[in-house]
Amino acid sequence: MKKMSEAEVISFLLDQPRTGKLATVRVDGRPHLAPIWFDLDGEQIIFTTWHESVKAANLQRTGQAALCVDEAAPPFAYVIIEGTVTISTDLAELRQWATRIAGRYMGPEQAEAFGRRNGVEGELLVRLTPTKTIAHKNISD
Repeated sequence: MKKMSEAEVISFLLDQPRTGKLATVRVDGRPHLAPIWFDLDGEQIIFTTWHESVKAANLQRTGQAALCVDEAAPPFAYVIIEGTVTISTDLAELRQWATRIAGRYMGPEQAEAFGRRNGVEGELLVRLTPTKTIAHKNISD
C-alpha cells in the first residue's frame, strides 16, 4: 500500500466517474451515508442535493462532511476527504454544475437534460472544501 500524491488524488477523482459515498451526521448523532455524483472545482468537491434530503439537513446544520471514493478492483485504491461545506442556491451556478456533473456520469448527450431537470429551485449546490485527505493506492500489492 502506497500513499497517493496530490496529482494522483486529482487524477483518481476525475479520470473515471466513480460514485462518491458522502458521510454526514444526523441530529441524533447517528451517521448518514449517501451516494453522490461529483466534480471538482480546484480542490473543492462539488455536488448537488435536494433541500429536503437528510444529507442537506445534516450539511446545513453541521457544515461538515466526509467523502470516500474507492476503486473496488485490484490493486484497489481509495481517497477519503474530510472537510467543511458551503451551500449555494444560485440557480445559474447550480444549472452549470448539474449539467457538468451529468456529463461526467451520463455522457454529453444527456447532460443538458439532466442539468435542466436538476438545476431547479429547491436543489442545492454544495462545495466540500478539504481539511484532511487520506489516499492510498496499490492496497493489494
